[in-house]
Amino acid sequence: MINLIHTFAALGSSCNPTGSRILGFPHWYEYMDGMRAAGGKCTPSLIHLNDLWLIAAAAIEILVRLAGIIAVVMIIFGAFTYVTSQGEPEPTAKARGTIINALIGLVVAISAASLIAFVAKNVHN
Repeated sequence: MINLIHTFAALGSSCNPTGSRILGFPHWYEYMDGMRAAGGKCTPSLIHLNDLWLIAAAAIEILVRLAGIIAVVMIIFGAFTYVTSQGEPEPTAKARGTIINALIGLVVAISAASLIAFVAKNVHN
C-alpha cells in the first residue's frame, strides 16, 4: 500500500533526468526538467518552447567540446611537425603557427562551453 502511495506521489512530480556522461559530453536532455513515470523513472519532458532552446544548448555544447578535442589533436600534430622539422625555417614556422592557432581555438572552445553551460543552467532554474 505504501509503495502504491509513493508511486502515485511520484507521478507528475518534476525531477532532473541524469545519467552517466560519455567522455564528459552532456546528454541532449542535460538541462531539461523531467517527469516521473510509474516505476519512479525520470524521463525528460518536452512541455515548453524553452525546452527546445535547452536541447539546442546541449547540442551546441557537444559540438564545442568536439572542437576542443580537435584543437588538442591539432596541438599534438603541430608539436610533432615542429619536432620533425629538423630546424628548417619554413616547416618550423608552419608548425609554430599551427600550435598557436590550435591554442587559440582551445581557449575559445573552453570559454564557449563554459558560457553555454552557465547560461543553460540558469535558464533551467
